Amino acid sequence: MSQLLHSLTALLERVRDGTTSVEEALETLKHLPYEDLGFAHLDHHRTLRQGFPEIVMAQWKTPEQVIQIVQRMVERHSPVLVTRASPEVYEALHTVVENAIYHPLSRLIVVDREPDRPKQPGVLVVTGGTSDIPVAEEAAITAEVMGNQVERLYDVGVAGLHRLLDRSEALMRARVVVVVAGMEGALASVVGGLVGVPVIAVPTSVGYGASFGGVAALLAMLNSCALGVAVVNIDNGVGAGYLAGMINQQMIASPSHL
Repeated sequence: MSQLLHSLTALLERVRDGTTSVEEALETLKHLPYEDLGFAHLDHHRTLRQGFPEIVMAQWKTPEQVIQIVQRMVERHSPVLVTRASPEVYEALHTVVENAIYHPLSRLIVVDREPDRPKQPGVLVVTGGTSDIPVAEEAAITAEVMGNQVERLYDVGVAGLHRLLDRSEALMRARVVVVVAGMEGALASVVGGLVGVPVIAVPTSVGYGASFGGVAALLAMLNSCALGVAVVNIDNGVGAGYLAGMINQQMIASPSHL
């Protein structure tokens, strides 16, 4: 840490003296070191680089490790997002971080000091079936925590296509659509053929034997004939929600691109 403090001091002195601009200083801060906890290296400057703090994956971590990571992050960032968290991890964390909120369906923990800040509309999350909702909620809450207003359209798969077509207004007002589907994953292509905005397809592990734990849906989505469809990994709701949030924020910041 002494080297980090020396670097920061020298940087601030250059800003004070006028030899370094504020913009140059911010660029330098993007590349300063991380915090070493021994078992983890916390990237506290990710917000400067990407606009959102590092996301903590709780799966395969001990409750003690999650607690220590989140405590350090809460001191510096708002919000903090923890993914794939069990109820046991949440109960342990909540005793230390009282304003942590658990979403059991998506297995997300959110710590947000500004939950009522305005959110930008434009993200739509669609599922093929009810069984896809846990992954969809992971995507939706991730995008919401990033400052986006999310509309949900669940259980509108191709087995009853009229359910989707009856909600065409929601499709048309979206700036980016996340499509979450298992089985054969056909819904992503259908939505991709209806809208003129980016579609992020999320294959889920929902399905019977020959779905191969989501591989069938993944391959179908990768082979989509609809242009404008991008695909994330199986059950990767957080990745889809993060990408959708970034796209929506950038489109709002640059409305000429709409």
